[in-house]
Amino acid sequence: MSNSGGYCCGCSSLCQLLFEYDTPRIVHIKSRKVGLINRLFQMGILAYVIGWVFVWKKGYQEFDTVISSVTTKVKGITVTNDSMGVRIWDVADYIIPPQEETSFFVMTNMIVTPDQEQGHCAEMPGPSTTCTSDKNCTKGLVNIKSNGVQTGRCVAFNGTLQTCEVLAWCPVENDQTLPKPALLKDAENFTVLVKNNIQYPRFNFTKRNILPHINSTYLQQCIFHRLTDPECPIFRLGDIVQEAGENFQDMAIEGGVMGIQIKWECDLDQLWSKCVPRYIFRRLDNKDPDNNVAPGYNFRFSKYYKSANGTESRTLIKAYGIRFDVMVFGKAGKFNIIPTMINIGSGLALFGVATVLCDIIVLYLLKKRFYYREKKYKYVEDYEFAEKFNAAPIVISIQCGLALFDL
Repeated sequence: MSNSGGYCCGCSSLCQLLFEYDTPRIVHIKSRKVGLINRLFQMGILAYVIGWVFVWKKGYQEFDTVISSVTTKVKGITVTNDSMGVRIWDVADYIIPPQEETSFFVMTNMIVTPDQEQGHCAEMPGPSTTCTSDKNCTKGLVNIKSNGVQTGRCVAFNGTLQTCEVLAWCPVENDQTLPKPALLKDAENFTVLVKNNIQYPRFNFTKRNILPHINSTYLQQCIFHRLTDPECPIFRLGDIVQEAGENFQDMAIEGGVMGIQIKWECDLDQLWSKCVPRYIFRRLDNKDPDNNVAPGYNFRFSKYYKSANGTESRTLIKAYGIRFDVMVFGKAGKFNIIPTMINIGSGLALFGVATVLCDIIVLYLLKKRFYYREKKYKYVEDYEFAEKFNAAPIVISIQCGLALFDL
């Protein structure tokens, strides 16, 4: 018998996808085990939505990131007694340059080459500069690491060594020996005032780290301390390095880079006064004992002079020190109905996950899974197909009854 009314013989999964429909069926399972599992899933989802989304992540708020500006002012005086004699160092001497954007450099050590003039002199000894005769020197040669241009002559560097002569600022710098301890070791006691203004433009919120209760009298005598003065914006340089787990005197010899992080985490649904900065200090440059090539932080600068006869000279300084980078980051949140409704809707949708997980346990993991599967799924044939073929036995029964009656 052909079946032209409904199903194709040997129908594939594609036919089933096109011509079959699934509708949910509610099965009430009276099982304490299954009921407890379902409640545990629901409680877990509820705890996630309330505890994580709304309490911890503040899903009822909209957020904005901080915009800030930073200025710094360093204070401190120290004295040195070296090749230049006794000298007082103040802010104008050891802060180079005087102003930088969100950072400042404090010189802690140096190599000074005074009274340099342009002329001919012996180059510093090295693999490419040590010589025994003029044949070892190339006229006009410029090496990246050299102090000048070779003249082609081999001259005496000292009583036992000869090097190639160069046209350069003479005498050339000798940076082989670094002063230990650092010349400006007292920089540990210098202080820096950090002024930070922040803004959250979405909420029209502005504030600065010099809080309203800080007056001029307090500002002149306070020093930041994590426990006693956590809101004071004046920091002792030694304390910054110490909080980062470093030793200032060791770091001052070759220099380094420190980070002053100002963190603003503000809940604008609370009082305005509760939005205060938090300070964190870290060392940022590489301090790997296994890879200690070119450590620290240094650069060169010079001070130029001109004598009465017009001769130009300079004092060359190779400065070692600590650069402090001030980094401001933060986030502010305030109640808004839109993210609140979105997160509530997402949380309600997650409750459907509990049903899916329970179905997996009931239909595939429990001992009575085949029994529950029979109760959950019911297969229904097409109505017209079932009506046609369900009527046939009735006709056959009537015909058989008439035949028996005739007998």
